[in-house]
Amino acid sequence: MTNDTLDHAADQAKAAAETAAASGQKALEEALSAAERIVADATKTAERVLKETVETLRSQTKVYRESAATQVDEAQRYVLERVKERPMTATLAGLGVGLLIGLLLSNRNK
Repeated sequence: MTNDTLDHAADQAKAAAETAAASGQKALEEALSAAERIVADATKTAERVLKETVETLRSQTKVYRESAATQVDEAQRYVLERVKERPMTATLAGLGVGLLIGLLLSNRNK
């Protein structure tokens, strides 16, 4: 009888272990599934926030880009007018600036 009792106890222990393992496996799968959903939701939220931030920056910098383009055009017209008025002075000034930059760059290498 003790042998039957031991076999019965072993069977019960084995069944309990299998039940616990199955229960643990199910809990793990549920936790992984929940974590995947949380990560997916966080990714979507981060993507949405990033897109909104980029759009906000684009709209804010549009004014500055247009202003800069206007100022560059004005500066270009101004320089062209001055060069047409005094071409020799502009040429000498350009040569002087080039020489100065060349000297500065040649001293950097030493």
